[in-house]
Amino acid sequence: MSILRLAGVAVRRGRRTVIDALDLEIREGEVVALLGPNGAGKSTLLEAIGGIIPATGTLERGGRVATVLQTPGLASRSVRANVDLAQAWWGVPRRERRGRTQQALADLRAEHLAKRHATTLSGGERRRVHLARGIAVRPDLLLLDEPFAGLDPETHAALVEDAASALRRAAKAVIVVLHERADAWALADRVVVLMAGRIVADGPPDALLRQPPTAEVARFLGYDGELDGGRWLTRSAWVHLDPQGDLKATVTGVLRLQDGARLELATDGGTLRCLSPTSDLRVGEEVRLRIDHSVAYPPPPRPVAN
Repeated sequence: MSILRLAGVAVRRGRRTVIDALDLEIREGEVVALLGPNGAGKSTLLEAIGGIIPATGTLERGGRVATVLQTPGLASRSVRANVDLAQAWWGVPRRERRGRTQQALADLRAEHLAKRHATTLSGGERRRVHLARGIAVRPDLLLLDEPFAGLDPETHAALVEDAASALRRAAKAVIVVLHERADAWALADRVVVLMAGRIVADGPPDALLRQPPTAEVARFLGYDGELDGGRWLTRSAWVHLDPQGDLKATVTGVLRLQDGARLELATDGGTLRCLSPTSDLRVGEEVRLRIDHSVAYPPPPRPVAN
């Protein structure tokens, strides 16, 4: 069942087209991650779907839509009152609000915050309460704009883990704008990549990562190595140091990590990168490589001479 259908949707800001003739359908049961570089139009598209800004074209919503914006602007009240208040605005009957509040906070492991005043919360706690408000209203379509922005790595990882299951109970369908690609793989069963206001990739996360439709999408998804003048692209996770490997390379860069190192490697066909469990290799050393997977694309166009 379709929860949302867009056909030829466009959004202009002044003379600039931010969303350009975009088609998209979201079905019941989907959690869809919207990815793209800065300025691609992700937040603008979310605002158009939520009815916050005007758009042209066909935009059909199969039910009520709730939008959780990026900034967690909590009222100067208790956490419980904040979640109750969101439901009051939404029109949830008073007799249902307390149970929904308790469930939403429990889903995000924030029930212990219920009596705390909003002004006493940390950044991560504010994010949990902000998300709980959206979950508690139980819309048909829930829209989230970068719900994990601005958090330290540990808090970020914990909230993503808790949200992964909570979002599937929050609404009939969810669209979440994300900055970190890894979050999309943790949360979503479908990834939509937006560039310059257009959808350039759409599919299940693992399938999309293994076979991006274009070289531009591949590089955005983390393909950081190339062979044969850029015709073959691969990711560091698929390149391995292997004494029996059939590809010879020279170490040209070593970036030490907490658990090993990230290596830059020069081959006769191009530059590759890989992860090493140790950081004892040095620039100039020769190694052998094994590549588990790569994707071929048409060669990049040659510059035209004047």
